[in-house]
Amino acid sequence: MGLFSFFKKSDKVGKNSTVDSKDVLGGKKGQISTQKQEVHTKLSFHPDWNVPQEQKYVFNFLANDLEPLKPNQLSLAAINIEEDDATGAWNVKAFFRSSLNQSIELKEIDLFITDAEGNVVAKQSFDFAQLGTIPAESARPWVFTFKKESLLTDEIPGEGWKIAFNLVSLRGHQLDLDAQWEKQLNETQKEELRRIVKELPKLRDKEVNFTGIQHVKMDNGSLAITLLIRNGNDRDINLEQLPLEVVDATGTAVANGTFKLDPVLVVKANTSKPWTFVYPADLTTNLHEADFTRWAARVPQQAK
Repeated sequence: MGLFSFFKKSDKVGKNSTVDSKDVLGGKKGQISTQKQEVHTKLSFHPDWNVPQEQKYVFNFLANDLEPLKPNQLSLAAINIEEDDATGAWNVKAFFRSSLNQSIELKEIDLFITDAEGNVVAKQSFDFAQLGTIPAESARPWVFTFKKESLLTDEIPGEGWKIAFNLVSLRGHQLDLDAQWEKQLNETQKEELRRIVKELPKLRDKEVNFTGIQHVKMDNGSLAITLLIRNGNDRDINLEQLPLEVVDATGTAVANGTFKLDPVLVVKANTSKPWTFVYPADLTTNLHEADFTRWAARVPQQAK
C-alpha cells in the first residue's frame, strides 16, 4: 500500500491525546480487570495489509515508544505531518490505540489538530470504519488526510502538536438549560424541549440559528417570544447584545428591537438554549393583524 511510504525510520512518536472510551463509544465499555493499572498496547495491522518486513521494523520501532494507557481508554498518538504538494492536504501520521479488552469497530468521528499552544489548526470528520476492527489492547498505525479546506492555517504546526477527538461533536447536539429554567420547568417540559432539539435539522459548522418555539401576544400590545438559540460552533458563544426582528407568515416585520443581555448569555458549544424575549408595545407593529400561523425571529440585515 502507498500508506507504508509515509512511515519512515526518522519518525518519532509525539504527543498523546487520550479519552475515556465511554466518551467515544456512547457509554459502552470493555470489562478490564480492576487489578490492571496499565495497559501496554500491541502493534496491530489492518487485515488487508501485506506489510513488508522492513516496514514492520519501522512500525515496531515507533510502537515501542508508546506510553502505556490506563484501562478503558482510547488514544491518538501523534507521529508526523506531511503536506501533499499537489493538493495542499495534510497527511497526518498517528497511532489509534485502544486499552479495552475487547475488539471495537467505530464509525464517523470528528478529529482536530492543535498546535503547542492549544490552538485548533485543522478539523475534519473521518470514517473510522476504514481502520477495520481494532483488536483488544492494540495500536494501529494510520494516516488521516486533512483536506485543504479543513485547514485553519497555512503552516504545519511545530513540535508539541496533537491530533485529538472532538468530544463536543461526539456527544451530539444537546439542550442547554439556564439554571432558572432548570428549576422552573418540569420533567415533561424538559423532555419536550429535548425532543424538539433532537428533531431540528442539523446545523452547519459554526452556524448560529434562532428557532421560534412559542409566542404570546399580550393585552397591553407587547409580544413575548421564546426561541431556541442554536450554537453549531465547537466553542461557547457569549451574547451581550442581540438585535432581533420578528416576521409573521406573510414576511411582515411585527416586532423589532435590540436586547441587552446582562449578565452575558452563554450558549455552550454544540447546544441549543431556550430564552424568552419581550418586546414592549412601542417595538411592535400591528400585532392584532399579524399572521402567526408561521413566524420567525432573525437578526435584521442592517445589524449583520
